[in-house]
Amino acid sequence: MGDAEPAARAAPVAAEPSEGILAALRPRQWTKNLLVFAGLLFAAEFSDPKRWAQAIAIFVAYCAASSAAYLFNDVRDAEQDRLHPVKRYRSVASGAFRTDRALKVSAMLAIVAIAIAARFGWSALALMAGFLALQAAYSLGLKHIVLIDVMAIAALFVIRAVAGADAVEVRISPWLIVCTALLALFLALAKRRGELVALGAEGTRPALDGYSFALVDQLVSIVAACTIVAYSLYTFTARDGSWMMITIPFVVFGLFRYLLLMHREELGEEPENVLLSDVPILATIAAWAVTCAVILGLT
Repeated sequence: MGDAEPAARAAPVAAEPSEGILAALRPRQWTKNLLVFAGLLFAAEFSDPKRWAQAIAIFVAYCAASSAAYLFNDVRDAEQDRLHPVKRYRSVASGAFRTDRALKVSAMLAIVAIAIAARFGWSALALMAGFLALQAAYSLGLKHIVLIDVMAIAALFVIRAVAGADAVEVRISPWLIVCTALLALFLALAKRRGELVALGAEGTRPALDGYSFALVDQLVSIVAACTIVAYSLYTFTARDGSWMMITIPFVVFGLFRYLLLMHREELGEEPENVLLSDVPILATIAAWAVTCAVILGLT
């Protein structure tokens, strides 16, 4: 949570029921589910309206599943969140959204997600079931296990990428899986560092006791380097020859820019805030996506 609350704010502000529900769903976090479009992008199937409809449908399904998981997690952590300098303002922890209603909405969203995934066949249904099961396992205990917590987060991103490719019926590239896992590990470790900064290295979660600034910084550096190497290897072996190498600078700059913000402005606790607010990173992502689309579409 890189955006700190104003110091003058001493107590949670009561929200209207609709506001409490919307905030609890964490729509800003839905940007993570844009990863389901990666398969469509790398398959260069831009002119097929059927595949676009399939990708949008699975995107909606994973947004519903993500919100279901966030609600379940917030109910589980409500008491602990009330002790956190920022998380105490979450809808469930602040009392703006009752726990019984939160659990009901969570269950309904999970059912919606499963119903949508089921329309794409057994593989899509299995991926959605695995996503929800891993989210539940994360909330129930995995997030308290050092290193396993960030690996679980990376696995959730991989499932999103695979589910997107599966839904639009395109080949799932091993490089897509590797690069997704590494990038997710990078963001997850950056988030842990942000939590250490926000809490003065005195975490309210057991897993933080196993992390230190030195360890996290070293792991972030290793994973960032691996991400650049893996993406570069992908471009060397892509079907379009060497043209995809043009996109390597975008990846390098994006990672370097994030590292700069993480160390200079301490924005690593909630990656979606950085991705939605930093103009250079937004411009880099847009330039990367457009360049990839042009190259893949013309080759």
